[in-house]
Amino acid sequence: MSRVEPVDPRIRLEISRWPLDAPRGAVTTFCADAGISRKTFYEIRRRALEEGEAAALEPRSRRPRSSPTATSEAVKAEALKVRAALEQSGWDHGPISVHDKMLRMGLTPPSIAALARIFREAGVARLEPRKRPRASWRRFVYPAPNACWQLDATEYVLTRGRVCVIFQLIDDHSRLAIASHVASGETAEGALAVVSKGIERHGVPQRLLSDNGAALNPSRRGIIGQLVAYVTRLGVEAITGKPYKPTTQGKNERIHQTLFRWLDKQPLAESLEQLQALVDEFDHGYNNERGHQALPGRMSPQAAWDATAVAEPPRPQPAEPAQVKPDRYAAGHKTCLVYPRGVITVLGVPVHVGKEHGGTTVDVIWDEENVTVFDARGTAILTFPRPAKGTRYVGNGKPGGFMATPVSPMS
Repeated sequence: MSRVEPVDPRIRLEISRWPLDAPRGAVTTFCADAGISRKTFYEIRRRALEEGEAAALEPRSRRPRSSPTATSEAVKAEALKVRAALEQSGWDHGPISVHDKMLRMGLTPPSIAALARIFREAGVARLEPRKRPRASWRRFVYPAPNACWQLDATEYVLTRGRVCVIFQLIDDHSRLAIASHVASGETAEGALAVVSKGIERHGVPQRLLSDNGAALNPSRRGIIGQLVAYVTRLGVEAITGKPYKPTTQGKNERIHQTLFRWLDKQPLAESLEQLQALVDEFDHGYNNERGHQALPGRMSPQAAWDATAVAEPPRPQPAEPAQVKPDRYAAGHKTCLVYPRGVITVLGVPVHVGKEHGGTTVDVIWDEENVTVFDARGTAILTFPRPAKGTRYVGNGKPGGFMATPVSPMS
């Protein structure tokens, strides 16, 4: 019989009632038939004589009477105090955060698993059975600081219910809070302000990732936004995530949560300036005073930034030459095909030259005062004053237009 397999209660009962006058050799025979050792027999028999028959029917607990490595009550109390302090200040206060905080304080913390057990036993934490295991995460990170920045904006409510926007700009590699900017709304001016602030402090990144908002990067809508135009001139590649896929900017979404949890523990800001001061204080603590669980060794974002050489800045794009718009009042000419109903377009205005010219090619010349139309043989067929701004039609006499004067064949 295996050492870990308990002895059947019926065998235990027989042993506890074993007669004192049993014949010699009966114990050996009984043990062989029951599949137990003589040592087990006499141990159960001893318990029955010393503690009673009922005690012998159940196996004795194998739990050690003492555990030298057990967490002391003093250490448990210290861990709970550190957790409460982190929670009160608005920072993450899970087992990992408490473990790292105790290390930075010079204390000897229990293991992370032990801390989780301590918090559950104290009733200050709850089990999360639906939480996705870390092993299933698929992470992507750029190889160096400034290889890619992430930009996003989130709303916040000031006193008296006033809504404002916080722009947060972070580095993808180190999770460093590059810059933050508080604005009255999600505008292109606010986006430009936070990116300019970040470039002034940390240099020009190679890429800028944002969502498809009108203030950030509306390129998917066929619009070149102010921010995109600005960073493109610096050589920065402006990229976006897929519409309705916020997980692409998941690192921004995560820092939003940390910021809101921290702000909830601070006095409610009454103005944009007060909120900006609070956000700047948060950025300093986020970058320097706490470890980031997504970074190797749970180092701080500033330590991760300093540990790797910064990516080379991109090369600024040469300025495109300004496109010169044609002077509406300059002289010019063109060749055009007459529509079947006898109409051509000159200087943006429809001109009726006659149905008899439909389908033919005519030449048109104009100067500052007059417009003249010639047929394919070079004969002038129509002349009229240059249309003034607002003219809708020439040649049919309808309101908004004026009659053109046919040129006499003898002229």
